[in-house]
Amino acid sequence: MPGYVYFMANKYNSVLYVGVTNNLERRIWEHKNGIDKSNFTYKYNCHKLVHCESYSDIKDAIARKKQVKRWNREWKNAVVEKDNPDWIDLYDG
Repeated sequence: MPGYVYFMANKYNSVLYVGVTNNLERRIWEHKNGIDKSNFTYKYNCHKLVHCESYSDIKDAIARKKQVKRWNREWKNAVVEKDNPDWIDLYDG
């Protein structure tokens, strides 16, 4: 089963959420539509998909998420800015 690690940001890019999923399109849609009102992305208005990594095995994606979660914000920003310097929303619906 494939897996994805993704970063969601708020409007001002001041809040960053790191998530993992096996269905990226569905999961981003859920974040954008506030399906789970108790979710971090809902509480902090993180509705922009600013980074995504795909893995052939969900176990690798989970391991990567755990690694990235330990990083400081500067390192996470560098990952986003490498491929998405303008922090545009990569989700096309």
